[in-house]
This record gives sequence, structure tokens and C-alpha cells, in this order.
Amino acid sequence: MISSKYSALLRRSGRPIARAECRLRQGVLGLFVALPALILAPYPVRAFEILGFEFFSKRDKAAEGVIDPLMYTVTLAVMPEIEGLKEDLEKASTLVSDVDQPVSGSLGLLSKAKNDRKRLVASLYENGRYDGVVTILIEGRDIDTLAPDADFGAGPVPVAIMIDPGQEFTLGTVAITANGVPIAPERFDLASGSSAASVRILDQEAKLLEALRQEGRPFVAVTERDVVADSQTGRLDYTLGISPGDPVPFGTTFVEGAKDVDPGFIAYMAKIEPGKTFSPEDLKLARERLLGLDVFSSVTVKEGRGQAADGSLPVQVEVGERKFKYYGVGATYSNTDGAGVSGYWGNRNLFGRAESIRLDASVSRIGATALSDTVRETDEFDYKASAVFKKPGVLGPDSVYVGSIEATSEHPLAYDRRSIAATSGVQYKLTPEQTIEVRLRGEYEEITDYLGDAQYLIASVPITYTYDGRDDILNPTEGFFAKLYAEPAYEFENAKPFMKARVDASTYLSLAESDRFILAGRVAYGTIFGADLQEVPNDRRFYAGGGGSVRGYQFQTISPFFPDVDRPGGDSNFNDTPTGGLSLFEASAEVRVGVTENIQIVPFVDAGTVSDDLVPDFGDLKIGVGVGARYLTSFGPIRIDVGIPLDPSSRDGSYQIYAGIGQAF
Repeated sequence: MISSKYSALLRRSGRPIARAECRLRQGVLGLFVALPALILAPYPVRAFEILGFEFFSKRDKAAEGVIDPLMYTVTLAVMPEIEGLKEDLEKASTLVSDVDQPVSGSLGLLSKAKNDRKRLVASLYENGRYDGVVTILIEGRDIDTLAPDADFGAGPVPVAIMIDPGQEFTLGTVAITANGVPIAPERFDLASGSSAASVRILDQEAKLLEALRQEGRPFVAVTERDVVADSQTGRLDYTLGISPGDPVPFGTTFVEGAKDVDPGFIAYMAKIEPGKTFSPEDLKLARERLLGLDVFSSVTVKEGRGQAADGSLPVQVEVGERKFKYYGVGATYSNTDGAGVSGYWGNRNLFGRAESIRLDASVSRIGATALSDTVRETDEFDYKASAVFKKPGVLGPDSVYVGSIEATSEHPLAYDRRSIAATSGVQYKLTPEQTIEVRLRGEYEEITDYLGDAQYLIASVPITYTYDGRDDILNPTEGFFAKLYAEPAYEFENAKPFMKARVDASTYLSLAESDRFILAGRVAYGTIFGADLQEVPNDRRFYAGGGGSVRGYQFQTISPFFPDVDRPGGDSNFNDTPTGGLSLFEASAEVRVGVTENIQIVPFVDAGTVSDDLVPDFGDLKIGVGVGARYLTSFGPIRIDVGIPLDPSSRDGSYQIYAGIGQAF
């Protein structure tokens, strides 16, 4: 309720109480609680008119099904003007946002206006203004003076909203107690003299309650909340009493909604340990872990409503299973690489414990040679087929076994390659940000290049460590990402061991709260040691150039090249083609500028070099520049980049175009 002290003070100060406050008698406290529901109002699509024809108009369609449709016009004025306040009030007003939609007769307009006044007062509270006055006039008459059966004629009916925002309040006396024990308000940014905006106060209150829950107290409750605004002093006194409850241990995990996935396996993967002190973070991680199994369309993990007889707190897991079998086909086209087709089939739940298998097949480079003189002449297509099997939970809930077999026939610029490979390994999530993967890989391949034919039989142990602190995988605006890769290998045909290592890192910085101006940077460094260049299989060497490397250059063209001369015993088709290298350096920088809510313009510069020595030759750095566009969607940005090579090779074009989903890095 509004404090009687508050009402009296407002009258004595000569400022009338906002009418919505008088009607509701809910005042500051009531609108604190109702605020989120009151102020959410979406913007409609606006119509426009050209040569007398109206486009995207909702008037006719909106009028369908409305009894006695009545249109209106509306103006909203704030006096005195305060920067940004009018925009907030217009967002809160349904009279403003729904101006293109008819109401149901005069009664509908009057009802909408009275409800709008509540929303506008709530918006003033949100801005820390507790003695503002909201006046709404329909046809020049105050809505408080209008009878319920007032008739406004045929319309459009003029509606005027006039707002005196009043003063901006600050916090006065703040008293927060837990079972009578005082809690310093400064810990939660509620010190006396700070902003009294209602949303800020409620946000800090929620943080206080969550902090107590994080201590293992699931039954935190508010026992007292009192808010008193004093118009004479411009201060808002805030009293909050809390019953924190005692820390409680987790108990048994119960599962509902499972049909084809083993409920016991679901409880195991949730990783809620009985006897461990209650933690909201554990519940959150359990949900993320279960969603990561890719067999559920929905997952809810929550604590029970009460303690069990032994004092423990049961955990309730509710799941909704998704379709397990899936398939798809795709097609691609490039002005340099030709056309391609692909298809896949998969099953996400082979044996009832989220074991999955996926089969992929693709054919590409269809018509590539006829399209461009920057590709090597060959009439052969690229083929690839693979099968990947995954089994989660083999070494605990945070682990996944991955086994695969793949066959490849490919013809990039640098070589022809036919191979078959098998891998077996485990991915393990160390923390929410850190993952390590260790695999065993065996591969047989036949490679043809400038020097002729060669066969390789390779055993290796690829190890990958990943740290992902980005706020979004497809569209990061802040955070840091790093990947460390090491692959010790042994080549049996030449009895040669070697090691390939690479480090990739990227970082992101938003320069505005709206994320309209983002700086992004990336670096990569790699080296191969233990063998000479010709002893390392071509596909294991380093190459640069392309969409994920240095834009503007064709894939593999940043590299030392074989000479453009015929060699006895060699294949002249590989004259003037890349050899690959033993070391690599790449760097990228781009600025992502939001020109609208959904469109970004992205100028960028990339650089890279590949050397046949163990250390990159920075004097041979290749630079590409360009600009891109992003269209932001719910599933990630749709990306188009145009890159220009500043120092192109004989195999590079004057520009390259790249498209995909997600940012370039």
C-alpha cells in the first residue's frame, strides 16, 4: 500500500498525487511488484503510403473481429523535458504502440486509457520518479471525469497524454535484515543516496536473494518489504526482511518425461551428488549437460518443494525427448571451386543412453576447372565419406567417447590425395570453459604432387585443449577464446617421427553497452619439427589463405611454391603450386559496426605467412583487406565477406567472396 505519510507529504508539498496511485492504492510497493508485466509492450510494424496506396497497414485486418471498431490519434508530452524519459514512456504506453489498431468502441478506448495510466506511472517509478503526474485527455476531457458510457463519436478520437515527471528520488534509509541480523546495503549497491529507480532496487534485491541461495539455502523468503517515498526530501526509504533458511544437502534425483532414454542414465549425467550442499549453479550445469546430449528438446532441473524425511532436498528433472533420427541434403556453388552436393543421416539415441552415429557423404569440385584459371587443371571430383560414433559418460558425466572412420579423395591446389583414416578418443570437459580431447589416429594415404607419387602410413596422437570464454559462440561480443593443438606422429614408410603444434587465440571487446561497436582480433602460430619438409605428408603441412585464414587469397596460395618448370619424374600439372610449409603465422582484426539492430558492416584486415623453416618469415607477410556484412538472426549471423589480396600470387584472383553462418572468428 501507499504509505499515508507519503500521501500527506505529497499534498502538503502542493504536488497532486499521480491519479493512478490514488485509484489503485497499491503505490510504490504494488508497482514494484507489477512493474515487469506493466512496461513490456512490443512495437508494431508501421504502415506507409505512396501515391495514395497504403502498404503494411494493419487497420483493415485489425478491425476484423473487433466489435464497434474505433480509431484514435495520440500525442504524448513530457513537461519539463528530460533526456531519454519520453522515449521510455512511449515504449511503456500501449496507446502509443497500438495507435494503428482499433479499440472496441468508446468503452474500449476509456478502458485502454486507464490501463495505460498505470503503465506510465510504473515507467516513472522505473526511472526513480515517484511523485509524477499522469493526465490523459480524450477529446479534451480528463478520463477521471468521464462516465463509463461516454460516447466519443465516429473517430479518429484525439487522445492527449500529458506527464509531469516530478523529481528524481534517491534512496534514504535502507534497512536489510536476515532473521533480524543486519546486512550492509552497500554490499548490494543499495547505499543511501544512490538511485531509487524501482527496477534497479528489485534487481539488487534479486541478487541478494540469489547470493543466499548460492550459500546452499534453497528456502530463502522475503518476510517484510516496505517502501516509503517522501516528496519533501526526494528520498525513498526501503526496508527488507529476509528469512534465509538453513543450508540443505541434495538428495535423490527423480526423472520424468523419459520414454526411450534410460532415466537412470539421465540422473547419472545430471551429476547431482546426494549429500552435497544445495547449489543453484549445480542445477544450471546439470541442465546444460543434459541439453548437450542432443536427445532432448527441453530440460528442466529444479529442487523439490520441500525436504525429504532425512532432511535432504530431492531434485526433479523433467525432459522432453526430440526426434532421434534425422537426415539432410545440401548443395554448394563457388565461382572457383564449382558445385557440390552432400547428404547425411544420423541417429541420436542408438541404445537408449544417447549413443549417436552420423554418416556423411559429399561430392564437390563439379565443373571447377572450367570456371577459373586459378585452379589446377583436373577433371576429378572430390569425394568424402565418414561415420562418427559418440558415447557420452564413458569416464564420468563430463566425458564423451568419439570414434570415427573416413575416406577421402581430394584435389586441392597443392596435391591430389586419397586416404582412409580411423580415430578413437575421448573428449573431457574440465570446466564449463575448458575442454581437452585426446585421440588415437591411424591413416593410410597416397599423395601426388610436383615431385610425383608417395605413400604414407601414419600413427598419431592428436591432443586439443580449448578454452572458450566467449559470451556467444556464433556472435561473440566479449571474452577470450584459445585452442592449443599438438599431434605427435610417426610415419612408418620412411620411419620418421615428427610433431605438429598450433596455437589459435581470439579476443573480443564491445565499446558500447548496445554492442553496436565491437573490436575483434585473432592470431595463430604453428610449427612442425622433427622432420624436413619433404618428409612430412603434404596434408599435414601448413598452408594459409581462404575464409578461415587470410581473406582475399585462395585456399593454400599463401605458401612457398614449386617452380613453374617441368621436372623429370614429376607431374607438370603441379607446376606453380604450393609446397606447404613447416611454420605459420596468421593475424586478423575487424571492426563490427551495427548500423541497425540486425545489420553490421565489418571492415577487416588479415595477414599471414607460411615458411619452409621452423620459424615463419615475417618479411614475406601477405595482407588481405576487405569489408563484410552481417545479418543477425536468432541462429547466428549470416555472413558475407569480400576480400582483396594486396600481394596476390599467380594462382589468386583479384578478389574472393565468402559466405557462411557465424562470424569469421
